[in-house]
Amino acid sequence: MNRLDRLTAILIHLQTKRVVRAQELASRFGISLRTVYRDVRSLEEAGVPIGAEAGVGYFLTDYHLPPVMFTTAEASALLMGGKLVEKWADQSVKTKFESALFKIKSVLKRTDQEHLDDLDAHINVAKPPTQVPYSDDLLDDIQQAIARHQVLTLQYHSQYNDAETLRDVEPVGLYHYNMGWHLIAFCRTRQDYRDFRVDRIRHLTNPGECYSRRDRLTLQEYLDRMGTTDMPTVAVTVLFRKAATRYLQREKHTFGYQRQDDLGDYVRIHFQTPYVEGLVRWLLMYGKSATIEQPDMLRNRIVTLTEEIQAHYLEQPVTHVP
Repeated sequence: MNRLDRLTAILIHLQTKRVVRAQELASRFGISLRTVYRDVRSLEEAGVPIGAEAGVGYFLTDYHLPPVMFTTAEASALLMGGKLVEKWADQSVKTKFESALFKIKSVLKRTDQEHLDDLDAHINVAKPPTQVPYSDDLLDDIQQAIARHQVLTLQYHSQYNDAETLRDVEPVGLYHYNMGWHLIAFCRTRQDYRDFRVDRIRHLTNPGECYSRRDRLTLQEYLDRMGTTDMPTVAVTVLFRKAATRYLQREKHTFGYQRQDDLGDYVRIHFQTPYVEGLVRWLLMYGKSATIEQPDMLRNRIVTLTEEIQAHYLEQPVTHVP
C-alpha cells in the first residue's frame, strides 16, 4: 500500500470508532508506531481535525469523509460475505445485511455492479445440516443486548435431558463453531459461564436490565479459558488411510487435534485429548481405515469395544418391532 492510500485508509479507520489506539493502526497496516505518528501528523496538517488523548488514542472531532468508492475486489468480498450471512444467520440479520448491500451497490460504478450481478450466480454456500431455530429473529436481539450490556431471559431447550429451563443471563458474546451460533453468557441461575446454542433458544425476552461489563469476562477471555482444561490429557497417534481423511475435517478438532504427517497413502494424526473414551468410540466408525498406534490402552479399549459389539450381535436374536 502506498502512503496516499494508507493515509486515506487511516482516515476511514478513524471514522469507524470513537477512539482508535495507535497500536491498532500499526497492527492493521503493518507499520511502526513512529510511522503512525507521522501519518497522523500529515493528516492534521492537511486540515483533518484529529484529537488525541495520551494513553487512550486518536479521535475525530466533527469530521466525516465523503462517500468512498469500493474497489471491485472489495465489492466481491462483500458479495461473498452476503452469501455466508444468507445461509448462516437468521432472518433478522439477513434482512439488514441485504439492505446494507443494496445501499453499497447503489454507489458502485456501473461496471462493478455488472461484475457483481455476473458473479452472484457463481457463488453459493451450503445450508447448515441440522440447524432448526425456534425463532428467526434471535441474532439481532442478542447483538443489541451484547452491545448495550443488557440481561436476557432465555427459554432454553437442553438437548442432553430433553428439558426446558428459564435462564436469566448476562451475554458475553456470539461465537460460531460446530456448525452453529452459540451465545456465551454468564448464567445467573448456575452462577457461572455457559454456552447456549442459539438454535435451542425457544424464546428470548429483554427485560431492559443492564449489568456491569467489567465484572464479566470478555468473549476472548472466555475462549482462552476454555482452551485450557484441568482434565489430564493423553497423547494419541492414529494412522488413517488418506482416502478417509476427507471426513475428519471438523470432528478431529473436537478431540484435541495437534498436527498430521503425510505418509503417502496414509496420514498420521497426532491428538492431545482429555476425551479418551469419546475418541475411541469416534474411531470405531472408521473401521479398518484407522489404526491406533499409541497408547496401548486405547488399542486395548477399542479391541474390548469391538468384542462387545460382536458378542452382542452373536448372542442376541433378531427381534422385529411392529
